[in-house]
Amino acid sequence: MSEPHVLLLGAPGAGKGTQSKRLAEAFDIEHVTTGDALRTNKDMDIGHMDTEYDTPRAYMEAGELVPDAVVNEIVKTALEEADGYVLDGYPRNLDQAEYLSEITDLDVVVFLDVNESELVDRLTGRRVCDECGANYHVEFSPPATEGVCDDCGGDLIQRDDDTEETVRERLQVYEDNTAPVVEHYREAGILVEVDGEGTPDEVFESISDEVDAAI
Repeated sequence: MSEPHVLLLGAPGAGKGTQSKRLAEAFDIEHVTTGDALRTNKDMDIGHMDTEYDTPRAYMEAGELVPDAVVNEIVKTALEEADGYVLDGYPRNLDQAEYLSEITDLDVVVFLDVNESELVDRLTGRRVCDECGANYHVEFSPPATEGVCDDCGGDLIQRDDDTEETVRERLQVYEDNTAPVVEHYREAGILVEVDGEGTPDEVFESISDEVDAAI
């Protein structure tokens, strides 16, 4: 059996991170995220790319978005080092999707379908420990004592980007930029949709079945 090349798509809060990690472990493949790839390659020399800075680190430390061309190069490096992979968080737009098709072949693109009201509930319910950074959810994974971190006893806070107003803005940005990517893969005939509103185990089983069928 070949090592699968999987792309997982879905809105913020759809569960991409959780399911990608489980897939990577189950199929013994790399979990490639743009965040991790950027951190791993933040000192990569990009001086030849005619960009404002010579390393991704410089963009990150300046608080600026890393340009698509740099992200593309970093993802390419990460995929070249992986036999099989599940890609999470890339591509975010059509240009990146077209670039991805030039550097690798995907076996299957899985879209986690979750309705907006459920996404808002998931994202606004997140709480983070301001001491150790542990994540909780008021409904799905609450702490033993409300407002108190199980690990270190720190205070649990709602981050600014988890308020309802900000969450809805994030979902709109996703809709504007990434929804066309979903359509792109649907038209290409390699998109499968999975109901992302089941339990994590149910969703994982559905995704695994689709990956098995594709390879």
